[in-house]
Amino acid sequence: MTVRFTILGPVRARRDPADLDLGGRQQRLVLALLLAGAGSVVSLADLVDTVWEDDPPSSAVNVVHRYIGTLRRLIEPDLPVRSAGAYLLRHGGGYRLRVTEESLDLLRFRALVGRARQSEEAGEAVRLYAEAFALWNGHCAAGLEPVARTHPAFVAIEAERAQAVRDAADIALRGGHVRLVLPALRQAAAVHPLDEALQARLLSALAADSRQAEAIVLFQVVRRRLRDELGISPGPELLDAYDRLLHQGDKSAEPTMPTPAQLPPDHPFFSGRDDVLARAQSLLDDDRRLGRDTVALAVDGMPGVGKTTLAVHLGHRLAPAYPDGQLYADLRGFAAQGLVMTATEALRGFLSSLGVPQETLPAELHALAGLYRSILADRRVLVVLDNCRDFEQIRHLLPSAPGSLAIVTSRNRITGLITTGGAHPVPLDLPAADEARDGLTRRLGADRMAREPAAVAEIIERCGRLPLALAVVAARAAAMPETPLAEIAAELTLSRERLDSFDADLPAVFSWSYRALTPVAQRMFRLLSLHPGPDVSDAAAASLAGLDPRAGRALLAELTAHVLVQKRSGRYHLHDLLRAYAAGLSDEEDAPRDREAALARMFDHYRSTAHAAHLLMEPQLPARRPPGPEAGVTPEPLAGSEEAMAWFAVERRVLTAVISLAAAHGASAVATHIALTMQNFLHFTGRTPEWAAIMRRGLATATASGDVEVEARLSRSLAGALFVAHDLDGAMAWLARAEELASPLGNQHELAIIELNRAYVRAEQNRHDDAIAHGRRALALLESVDQKRDQVRVRRVIAGSTAASGRVAEGIDLLHETLALSEAIGDVQGVGYSWVLIGKAHRQVGDRDRAVASWERAASCYRRLATHAALAEVLTDLGDARAEAGDAASARAAWSEALAVLDGSTDQVAADLRTRLRSAGVPRAR
Repeated sequence: MTVRFTILGPVRARRDPADLDLGGRQQRLVLALLLAGAGSVVSLADLVDTVWEDDPPSSAVNVVHRYIGTLRRLIEPDLPVRSAGAYLLRHGGGYRLRVTEESLDLLRFRALVGRARQSEEAGEAVRLYAEAFALWNGHCAAGLEPVARTHPAFVAIEAERAQAVRDAADIALRGGHVRLVLPALRQAAAVHPLDEALQARLLSALAADSRQAEAIVLFQVVRRRLRDELGISPGPELLDAYDRLLHQGDKSAEPTMPTPAQLPPDHPFFSGRDDVLARAQSLLDDDRRLGRDTVALAVDGMPGVGKTTLAVHLGHRLAPAYPDGQLYADLRGFAAQGLVMTATEALRGFLSSLGVPQETLPAELHALAGLYRSILADRRVLVVLDNCRDFEQIRHLLPSAPGSLAIVTSRNRITGLITTGGAHPVPLDLPAADEARDGLTRRLGADRMAREPAAVAEIIERCGRLPLALAVVAARAAAMPETPLAEIAAELTLSRERLDSFDADLPAVFSWSYRALTPVAQRMFRLLSLHPGPDVSDAAAASLAGLDPRAGRALLAELTAHVLVQKRSGRYHLHDLLRAYAAGLSDEEDAPRDREAALARMFDHYRSTAHAAHLLMEPQLPARRPPGPEAGVTPEPLAGSEEAMAWFAVERRVLTAVISLAAAHGASAVATHIALTMQNFLHFTGRTPEWAAIMRRGLATATASGDVEVEARLSRSLAGALFVAHDLDGAMAWLARAEELASPLGNQHELAIIELNRAYVRAEQNRHDDAIAHGRRALALLESVDQKRDQVRVRRVIAGSTAASGRVAEGIDLLHETLALSEAIGDVQGVGYSWVLIGKAHRQVGDRDRAVASWERAASCYRRLATHAALAEVLTDLGDARAEAGDAASARAAWSEALAVLDGSTDQVAADLRTRLRSAGVPRAR
């Protein structure tokens, strides 16, 4: 079956009925270059330089060959081993992809353009051009930036499109067929904003299509862009097109744009929030003073916290600074499916308010967005985007030119709006008690409030200071002016949906949100109270409820519209008060066996994912494999050590809480297993006190349950934490306990690792002969175990102690052997540690330059793995060596990076680094 390839947009390969999985970015780049070659040979050197951006590793050629082999098998799954196949062919120093006009959109595009240029009939030519342009779906090799924007092969294809668009526009303008090529003109002009010939043709096409106002705005935008970016004025071709536009019929002046005023009325009872309003004003003032333009203010917070009320009030306060109008849209970001406002819908409404006739609006989103930005380019407009779901919904609605401002509200922290959109975050939390009281006073009057201060305090407490809850209660009290506030407070206390503790919540109000949920969402909400927090991933929530991930995400979206806060993509926070409310509901409505089953699924989810994550981090001795996940549990998919480290970083506090919760519910195997899986992460990130605490907690559970094997493993791990904390005697004592427990079990591998760890301790104590002896015992134990990585670790500690004991040359030779062995098995951590010890050996004999070079290589390995503790240590050594050499600036740079990667996680090391940076002087004795 024929495979069809796409390069005019995102790189794709399709064998009906589905797309092929092209793998990672580097493999897609290889295919993209072959597609851009369109059947021509692409040299191996070009493939290597492009994939690694002129800094290839030594294995680059082999990696490219592997990518080619993978692509061959994807394209032709039945291809015999070592066969070249029919598509990907080797030619001398490169490869070519055999493609035809039917299988590659680029060749189809070129064929259509060629036929259009040969056509003698204008209408037929324009039709062929339009068919060619319809093959494009964005820019060439989209998604592979920045290479897609800079590589000559892709740039040349873009240049082909630009020339074809110019040719098509000329024919269409002469023959009256501009509407057929207008979409392609817009796309090409957006890709080439400084191409005056393209912009002139777009201006003429807009004018010919009776879009004079848009054409005038386009000219103003292009003129300013040429001035700001190139320091030039428009050339004759663009000026001529503009002059023809202005002299069309009686259109000799630019049209007058209306001034929209769409802000809703300010809330009559608005009060408080002085700190938030002051922060917003301060951000704007600071940017103005520094010559920056504020793009947006991003207001986020939990449901009911008053985001819309604040945004509208802030909008009215800022409106005088934006004399060209105010735009407002409720984007319905958390409404039911189908009710969420699309960017296209919002843009059409905004453009209509700005005076653009609906019948002249383009259909395509990118064209609408371009017109919108163009109209706002020379205006000062305030845009309030309320109830936004995500960055994708609003990125086309943000004004891009200086002078305008957007205020965006959302229940989520929209990271893309802050990082990509350049917005300032304005988080909105619960108001203080005094602010809550002022708000009630505005609604109920000072006299009524003064008569019952105790009842007022009770109402505020029961409402948990949540503005929406306070507003609902205030509305009820205002509707019953003769009812004492004490009676209303008592009603809240006696509500059927009250919490058992009733610390600071208002279940009577929360119940309204709860009843709005579908039954399946209500069940998930109740079960979420079993999760120890502080937040939960969508995968963990789905496992807790026994759902597949897609169904779980759908329910979480529903819950986010009512009771949850989405802190960031894929993670959700349940307010403590709502958690307590959900727990009360679960006690009443869920059978005990259902709650226990949900807890078991949650434990299974975290144990299974933690096990998979710690395997990716290549532990010395993996934890024993847990049973396969039970029905309804979906562990989180992780690919590689970086994703494993990131998962542990996000889930660290949750896992610590799960360990305690599992132990309390009799799931000792879960508690101890998760504790063991966290060792490498806690070690690599320098969280030594937490490492020791978790191992001690696991030990208590393992001892109580009588699991001797796990107790031995945890004892050894605790010894490791004490070693890193420089409690060397404590480390040796726990290693002795580990050996005492493990010896009767006869596990040679475990006993070998205990000996290896003893070697580490003795080396740190400068007892290098003992360290070598322990290392040799470890090697003897490993002879019966096929563990190359551990054997290399043992050889490395022996080599390091050989150098440290005075036999430096011999030790360095042995360390280089371990370096080669580690590289051969892909042990990047081991490579880094070998370079550390080589550097120490060179430092020992006074060769500071070689020591620094070795440590820089080690630091590169640790940066790649994000092993922060090891990176901080080698950076500290680097800084010390540079300080000794008199290079204070480089020393400070190394120490500063070390302190930054520690992020305060290792208190003593961080304190030592701060001391260095303050003195920028003599390093500590090591």
